[in-house]
Amino acid sequence: MELEIIGACQSGRLTMATISHVFTVARVAEMLGEDEEWLDEISIEMDPEDGRIIVWGRNDETMTAFTELGIENLANLVEIYKASSALMARSKQRD
Repeated sequence: MELEIIGACQSGRLTMATISHVFTVARVAEMLGEDEEWLDEISIEMDPEDGRIIVWGRNDETMTAFTELGIENLANLVEIYKASSALMARSKQRD
């Protein structure tokens, strides 16, 4: 992530790139053509820095969401799982 310094003499503030939108796990499942529950399960390996975030709703309900970077990282994780029969077997055991 790049930071843009706005005239240090002006206000001394930094302008940073921010996340303007996220995609729910249900939407990402549609986009990737994968099972929503499975994606939610394997995404647990991702950190916020990887683009996976938790959205808190009413009554402490939570929903997994992804930034655009998160979708790319999740797609890579899907490929890793599909390429490894041991990982796929482990994820199916949790079902």
